[in-house]
Amino acid sequence: MTGSDDRILELLAESGVALNKKALEVNFELEGEDISYSTIKRRLPMLEEIGLVEQVRQKGSYYRITEKGRAYLTGELDASDLEDE
Repeated sequence: MTGSDDRILELLAESGVALNKKALEVNFELEGEDISYSTIKRRLPMLEEIGLVEQVRQKGSYYRITEKGRAYLTGELDASDLEDE
């Protein structure tokens, strides 16, 4: 897990909606955070693979945080637990 992963999860949790990669990039830009589109594009599939986000629409690739992702953010699930899966 990286700091970018945490911020992606936090933004999805804060927004409460499904966002696509471009929307994530624009929101990070607006917040003055340096998380590039290529980073978002690279990290979302990994976050999906370990169950922290889910793709809710194929067309446009919209993602939302899962309950497992929320548990990770609140500290109920440790990053080391994710590596075992």
